[in-house]
Amino acid sequence: MAMRMATGMTTITAGGTTEMLTIGLGHYLTVSAILFVLGVFGIFMNRKNVIVILMAIELILLSVNLNLVAFSSALQDLTGQVFTLFVLTVAAAEAAIGLAIVVIYFRNRGSIEVEDISTLKG
Repeated sequence: MAMRMATGMTTITAGGTTEMLTIGLGHYLTVSAILFVLGVFGIFMNRKNVIVILMAIELILLSVNLNLVAFSSALQDLTGQVFTLFVLTVAAAEAAIGLAIVVIYFRNRGSIEVEDISTLKG
């Protein structure tokens, strides 16, 4: 079976037959919906660990970025892709600052459970 990738098209040759398979907008939206649901489940199913909650938020942001790029490609407009770069920049900064806050909190308290963090008093 020989495979050739060319602009989203895959040619499969097996036994003399050739099929053209395309990855359309619906496929990208399906993957994005799966990532979004996994992120939401990660937030609601795990209420004890802050790092897992931060990773779930990153999954949600990744699904939004995938939607932006998919629609940008489908509509032949670069606006969604440029906006995705800004969202990725903000997400990287959010992850770095969030992880730094968690590390400092762990050094002071010895635990990063959400129940302990919710009892903070200023």
